[in-house]
Formats: sequence, structure tokens, C-alpha cells
Amino acid sequence: MRNHRIAVVPGDGIGPEVIDASLEVLAAAESAFGFSTRLTRIEAGARHYLRTGELWTAELEEQLRGHDAVLFGAMGDPAVKPGILERGFILAMRKAFQQAVNLRPVKLYEGVATPIAGLTPERCDLVIVRENTEGAYVGRGSTVHAGTPHAVAVQESVNTRPGIERVVEYSFRLAQQRRKKLTLCHKKNILIEAGNLWQDTVDEVGARYPDVEVDYVHVDAMCFHLPVAPERFDVVVTDNLFGDIITDLGAVIQGGMGVAASANLNLDGSAPSMFEAIHGSAPDIAGRGWANPVGAVLSTAMCLASLGEREAALAIEAAAVQVLAALPELSGPGMGLDTAGVGKEIASLVGAGLPQVAGRSVMEDLAGTSGKHGAGVSTPGKSA
Repeated sequence: MRNHRIAVVPGDGIGPEVIDASLEVLAAAESAFGFSTRLTRIEAGARHYLRTGELWTAELEEQLRGHDAVLFGAMGDPAVKPGILERGFILAMRKAFQQAVNLRPVKLYEGVATPIAGLTPERCDLVIVRENTEGAYVGRGSTVHAGTPHAVAVQESVNTRPGIERVVEYSFRLAQQRRKKLTLCHKKNILIEAGNLWQDTVDEVGARYPDVEVDYVHVDAMCFHLPVAPERFDVVVTDNLFGDIITDLGAVIQGGMGVAASANLNLDGSAPSMFEAIHGSAPDIAGRGWANPVGAVLSTAMCLASLGEREAALAIEAAAVQVLAALPELSGPGMGLDTAGVGKEIASLVGAGLPQVAGRSVMEDLAGTSGKHGAGVSTPGKSA
């Protein structure tokens, strides 16, 4: 039997609720598709930090390295100053494990409500590749004359050719197996140095992929085009900060933050990848059962796809979409089911032989031939 070692970090707020729902779906997939998982639950987040003062430690890093993947709930709490948990744990993990790509699908599923009038699933099926370890999120900066009327804050954005090239290369390979179109999203008319480095890299890497059409869109223009003409895009590659912003817009287009999934991918198998819904910890609704767990469930499916469990991942996606389309509302008390109930409904349908969702599934993109740690995209002439 195939066995996968998965670390589970529920975190704060609604994190434990959506993770528990996801684990019920995962258990159903194990039974239906003949694999097993060895789960290690990791205590981390606001309560752990307030009690121990610990964030990312060498011991935790070593423990997590012994796993094939990490499932992550959410992190953040009003009791902890903003930035401490995010930088001290989430960004630290991404850097330590060189999770270079943050992969976020923007797919409107059949039967799921969107606030964009007239938008159909056929028109909204793209993926955004966000650079995940550099840019404005390196955490470098300084403030002089703090607390005075003369305070000056400097926040750095760091862009390196190797960091950009690895995500651009991944994006071209992904585009080649999808609809053969790649769009660079940046602000190179103002952020000239960084923008030119990104554009030069896209041009040079793109020369090795002559069958992939290349486009460019300023990030502010992307905020217009993405809601009204998402069919223009297939694979979008962008820097860390811009990717963080436009994928939240994409989440709203596809039905809301509760249905949006993501993968933080280590591309070379040197460390585990991490999978999480892109919503926050939402402490105001924690414990009420109002959180939609579908984003976390689909992130779990992405995890399985990256581990080589393609059929299980596709089955989870199909089951999640069927339940999602039947909900009266996509979050809050109007869902008709609580968080755990949505998870149970999805779990009951896994293995039922539902048809694969229409269009290109990100599960297919991730389900490469390399199995564990595979980024799911094959390079011409070799496996990923």
C-alpha cells in the first residue's frame, strides 16, 4: 500500500475546523483509492506562541522535513500583533523549505455562484503562479526616528534572477501542458528595475518554449481584466506582493475566499511542499461552524495530486464541487450545513464515481510522473 507522511498544522481561528473537515475527506479517499497516510499533528500558532514564545524553530524544521507534505489551516489572532505569526512562521517555512511557487487556481465551477454577472465556468479557468520567497515579503526594512513626526520607513523588495527564473520556468512548463499561453503581471512602467528583470527573464526562458504565447499586463490593469475577461488568461506569473493581491480578487470571482485553494511548492524535492486554503483565520467566526471548508478540502486534493494520487485528487474535487453547488450560500449560517457537515457530505461522495469536473483541473497539472514532491509539471524530454 502506498503510504504518505503528512504533517498537519491546524493553526488558529477556523483553521482547526477546516482542517478537521479536510481530514475526514482524506480518510474517505484513503479507503476508496488504496493508499494510506501517516499524520503528525503539529501545534503551532497564536496560542502556542503566547504560551511558549516559539515560532519557527530548528527542531520544528527538522521534524517537518521528515514528511512528504504539510497541510496548513490558518494562522493569526488578535492577541498577537500582526506580522509576528505571518513572518515568524508562514514566511519562515516558505523560505526554509524553498517553497518557490505559490500555485493558486482561479476556476469557476459549474453551479457555483459568482458576483460577476454573466460569467460562466468556460470563461474562468486559469492558474496564477506567484513567486513565493522574495519580493516585498523578504521582511527587510528599517525605520528611523520611529515614534516622532519625522519617522522614515524603508521597506525593501528583493528580486533575484535565480528566484525569478525558477518560477518563470515552472510557469512555462505549466502553460505548455495547459492552453499554451503565459501572461507576466507586473508594474514595469514604474518599478523599472524589478520589472525589467522579470521581463528579461520571461523573454529568455520563453525562447525555449516557442509554442507558448506570451503576454504582459500591468497589475492595475489585471484588476480590471481578471473580473470582466478571465478567459484572456491561462497561466499568470507574477511577483510575491502582486500575486497575493490578485489571487484574492480571483477567489472572489470563483465564489469567495472559502473555496480558494493553494499549493506552496518546493520544486526539487529537497523539502516538503505546503498546502492551504487562502483565507485567513477569521477569529470572529471561529467555533460557529460558519467557515466553508471547500478551500481546505481542495488544497488537500492538490496535496494528494502532488504526491501522485491523481485519481483520489480528482474524485475529491468532483465531490467538493457537487456539494458546493448544492449549498444555498457559500459561507456563514446560510450554508445550510456547518463546517463539519460540509466535510461529511464531501467525504460521503468520494469514491462514488462522479464525473471529473469540466475543463482543465489543477489536479492534473500537479499529478506529475515524479510522485512525492513532484511539482506536477513535466519538462520536455524528462520527468519533473
